[in-house]
Amino acid sequence: MAWPTMLQNMIAGLQGIVDHALVGHFVGYTANAAIGVSWQIFLVVIVFIASMYSGMGVLVARFAGAGDQDKVNRVVYQAFICSLFLGAIVMAPLGYVLSPWLLDQVNAAPDVKTEALPFLRMTFMGGIGMLMYFMLGGALRAAGDARTPLYLGIVMTILNAALNITLIPGLGPVPRLGTLGSAIGTAIASVTVSSIGLWLLFTHRTPVTFTTSMTWRPDWGIIRSLFRFGLPTGFQGVAMNLAGVLLLRFIGSLEQSAEAQAAYAVCYSQLFSFITWTSVGLMGATSTVAGQNLGAGCPERSSQAVEAASRIGLMVAGGIGALFVIVPRLLLGIFGMTDPEVLRLGTQLLRFLSVSGFFITVALVHTGGLQGTGDTRSPFYISVISQVVVPVGLVLVIQAAFGLQAVHIWLAILLGHFTRCTLSVLRFRQEKWRAIAVDIGHN
Repeated sequence: MAWPTMLQNMIAGLQGIVDHALVGHFVGYTANAAIGVSWQIFLVVIVFIASMYSGMGVLVARFAGAGDQDKVNRVVYQAFICSLFLGAIVMAPLGYVLSPWLLDQVNAAPDVKTEALPFLRMTFMGGIGMLMYFMLGGALRAAGDARTPLYLGIVMTILNAALNITLIPGLGPVPRLGTLGSAIGTAIASVTVSSIGLWLLFTHRTPVTFTTSMTWRPDWGIIRSLFRFGLPTGFQGVAMNLAGVLLLRFIGSLEQSAEAQAAYAVCYSQLFSFITWTSVGLMGATSTVAGQNLGAGCPERSSQAVEAASRIGLMVAGGIGALFVIVPRLLLGIFGMTDPEVLRLGTQLLRFLSVSGFFITVALVHTGGLQGTGDTRSPFYISVISQVVVPVGLVLVIQAAFGLQAVHIWLAILLGHFTRCTLSVLRFRQEKWRAIAVDIGHN
């Protein structure tokens, strides 16, 4: 279950690297900072909307484990209807209007804001494709099909890379669009691949199927269940990403804010993603296996899944973390990072992240075990403590007592990951998830 999602996420990480490398070489490090700041803002919104997919995953895994195909299809179809409404009617127009204000909240430097505003607006307008892609991937993995999302992810990555190579620098008759070209390429690629995925569901080529006879009428019983299990995950995601926004505010208050934001965008959002996205793949696989086995009456196998996934994650984190320590300047050079101060800050941050990787992978795997078995509230409380209270509190104390430097923010990130790991492991080992019941009633 894990390797297709891990591979898909690593390929998606390469897509982000292509984007940052292109804008870094053709526009400059302010464009790297602009993309990093914009994605941090966008993630706060999309993670909350996509919280219903966590609820969907809990329900689908349980029903798939129990062999109830009708309930699997009904749950995913209602998630599809909600995605259309929230993405097209809510997120796109509000995101477009509020983008300038949102950028002001993260203390984006003037040059960074100039690059970020059109990128962020286009990202919100094309976000419906990303929502659909997340929905399809989550539904199919929860139903036991991890390969189809992998194939869709490969197609989207190749298409996105091709579009961005064309749009960012401008090739042939296509004008040079710079940072905006990255957002346009991502929007086109995600909408195209999501359309292919929906076609697969309607043509019955996947474990989850849709039919043209399905009604557009909302099933409020299923929607309540989606948000019952999903909203805690949404609040968790919002808490985590709001913490990221707050850290960006602190970074923006530093003397060399643009350089620090560029280092943060490349090191944390891109290079560290090879650990986090691999761990997210393991989290999704653990969630599916734990949920299906609990639905089938085999809770001991749910525990074994978490242990096995943790071992895999630690090996991956160790290998990638070693590169952060051994060849940091080579990695930063891929993104056109030649400014001495950006190199210094980036190298410093990578050293901290080489240790953080061990903690975050174990934390995410145990989060998957909790969420897959239906305990979606505990990860929310853990995230608030570890991703908001600990790092933001530490930074505030240091800022008031000594004066803030970039290294203090990097240290706060590390301590937050350590706290999240410790609390997640302790909560899962309490095994209160064994008694959680799930149902949506009959059609």
